[in-house]
Amino acid sequence: MEKVKVYGYRWVVLAVFMLVNGMIQVHWIHFAPITTEAVKFYQVTPLQIGLFSMSFMIMFLFLCIPASYVIDTYGLRIGVGIGAVLTAIFGMVKGIYADNYTAVLIASFGLAVGQPFIMNAMTKVAAEWFPVQERATAAGLGALAQYLGFVVAMALTPVLFRHQGMQGMLMSYGIASVVTAALFLVFIQDRPPTSPDRRPEVRHAVLAGLKHLFRIKDMILLLFLFFMGLGMFNAVTTWIEQLLAPRGIDAEQAGLIGAAMIVGGILGAIVLPILSDVQRKRKRYLVVCMIGILPGLAGMTFLCGFVPLLVAGFVMGFFMMSAGPIGFQYGAEVSFPTPESTSQGIILLSGQISGILFIYAMDRFRDPVTGSMAPFMIAFLVFMVLSAVAAAFLKESPMILSAAELAEKTERAWEDTAE
Repeated sequence: MEKVKVYGYRWVVLAVFMLVNGMIQVHWIHFAPITTEAVKFYQVTPLQIGLFSMSFMIMFLFLCIPASYVIDTYGLRIGVGIGAVLTAIFGMVKGIYADNYTAVLIASFGLAVGQPFIMNAMTKVAAEWFPVQERATAAGLGALAQYLGFVVAMALTPVLFRHQGMQGMLMSYGIASVVTAALFLVFIQDRPPTSPDRRPEVRHAVLAGLKHLFRIKDMILLLFLFFMGLGMFNAVTTWIEQLLAPRGIDAEQAGLIGAAMIVGGILGAIVLPILSDVQRKRKRYLVVCMIGILPGLAGMTFLCGFVPLLVAGFVMGFFMMSAGPIGFQYGAEVSFPTPESTSQGIILLSGQISGILFIYAMDRFRDPVTGSMAPFMIAFLVFMVLSAVAAAFLKESPMILSAAELAEKTERAWEDTAE
């Protein structure tokens, strides 16, 4: 049986994509662990600091589909390159004008313009360069970079702010943005000389792909899962310091708890997508993730004390964030021939919409005396129970089932040849 050729350079392409994907996440969330300090520094309200991260979700609403169109039409170099260049430019603007709230907010919106050009390309990189049995792993590594960006933002930002001040911290991130963008532009290639896939290369156009996508029951269920799960993640990470402060957790401890959540997500994004590829199962792991989130989320809602919250954050992150790459790849498979960047963009869009709503609701329904956000965290627990039920109604990806059947036939053919 003829083998499909795959190229070692796929790992270089994935590596430079991971760099820019991680960097844009740093810019998205780095104010979260120093919200109280930023409120004092800029003399604004907590919600105005929350607007730094909300800006990314707001711009995603408008640019999700255009960004997917550019990526699908013009390829990775131009599509993701736009996001990388905007990250470099506006990352430096934040560093230069760090003392000015309005300038930093404008720069945040500029960075937010670039984000969908990067985030929507994760499954596109996997589809262009990796065979189907490696794609959840590739998407997992792409998500890993995203989560490492969160770790840097959560753990390093309070330290940089304490030692370098606001301008030093933002300038450090700006310089790092320039370096990662340069590496991306030097090493990226749109696609290998030959396809890593036996299937025909034909994809729907973006609008036709959208129509096809919304006719698929499993895709609708998947969008519900991400509306709940990703929106919750966006809200909790945005308010991590404010969420934990009423329980006696200071900014550095909140940053470490947020980092523990991301470290859990990193381990999950390494382990579970690989198992999904090896066992050629998608639904099973999505159900496991939805159920596994519940104990960690309950701990983040009710527990007190640094160590118990550290453990709860780790558990919540392990299952919540490992669901991302598996879900992205599942969506790309069940919605084929919708372009991969379109299916991923719509999945992410659902989480940005809910993220905006949840961030506002957590602030709106906090206890006016203690500042506790526990009431809305209880609502999150209800949402996750519903998500676990919805995941049980998914059907397995036909594409991964076909890959499993092909692997079995190939193995039998080799056994027959050996005999």
